[in-house]
Amino acid sequence: MNPGGGRTPHRHGATGQMQVKQAANVLELLEYFAERRRPATLAEISDDLGWPRSSTFNLVGTIVERGYLYEPRPRAGYYPTPRWLTLALTVAEAEPLPGVVDDLVADVAAATGETTAVGTLTGIHALFLVVAESRHQVRYHARVGDRVPVHASSAGRAILAQYPAASREAIYRRVAFERFSDTTPLGVEIVERALLEAEERGYHQSDSEYIADLAGVALPLPLGDRRLSIVVAGPTSRCLARRPETAAILKAALSRHGLAEPGAQAQSR
Repeated sequence: MNPGGGRTPHRHGATGQMQVKQAANVLELLEYFAERRRPATLAEISDDLGWPRSSTFNLVGTIVERGYLYEPRPRAGYYPTPRWLTLALTVAEAEPLPGVVDDLVADVAAATGETTAVGTLTGIHALFLVVAESRHQVRYHARVGDRVPVHASSAGRAILAQYPAASREAIYRRVAFERFSDTTPLGVEIVERALLEAEERGYHQSDSEYIADLAGVALPLPLGDRRLSIVVAGPTSRCLARRPETAAILKAALSRHGLAEPGAQAQSR
């Protein structure tokens, strides 16, 4: 969540996994240009990202040689080429989500007024595949590709609920159960209890477990053989007391779009 609607800082290093620096730098450079939206010189890139000049020169030079950066005007700075877009579209077209998922997310975001996303499991995280942000100034600022801990988020637990117990146990063995807040679930038993409570309640919910002052409601979104979830999240001041109402909106939207699946909620105990 970000009060000004700007970019929400990522929790680098919070996953317990080692990042490969060169790969992380390439991704950070892409995000830098996406926010800047104009060419940047080597000096600007180095200063803005806090990189050594020599490392910046080597990285940018390599990407230029591969055809992914160019100089729109001589000595006026570098900018990504359309090759990135071509590559991304090719990848996306290979395994697209049905258009009804985009429609569903837009529908729910409009009905609730809050940020809505569809997530999938990747390792020990739920990764957002589709996002529609709230238009409120104070909102949950989420982007496609953002990740949240599978055990410490309603989006993640709505995915966990679709796996059999043995598969969940394998996932739990990889989770460090790091404390992000006073409400972070810190053990397998607590997460499993939350799944049982969600089954009885009819929806998954969260309260500041990973991101402070953020409340969420999520439901499983089984799509063929894919286990996804749909989540609505926003500031606790607006969303905490409205979680039952939000869940009802979610369920109605799933039914309206033909995506409701009886018995999909928190199965395989």
